Amino acid sequence: MNPLILKIGGMSCQHCVDHVTKALQELAGVTAVSVDLSSGRATLEIEEAYFNMDEAAEAISEAGYDFLGQIEP
Repeated sequence: MNPLILKIGGMSCQHCVDHVTKALQELAGVTAVSVDLSSGRATLEIEEAYFNMDEAAEAISEAGYDFLGQIEP
């Protein structure tokens, strides 16, 4: 399975990375999360049957950051 890559705006420090990582780890279907501050990307390993992109966008927004869309790997 290819990783799912999301573009996230508004992160400026390691605390931001930690906050986004925690928000995404709590979503159904997410098995692994890696957030990169310099590129503003979150790479997720997911179980597609349980993952919902709208819930991911909402979790990012509720954490205080901007969901800028999915990036093709």
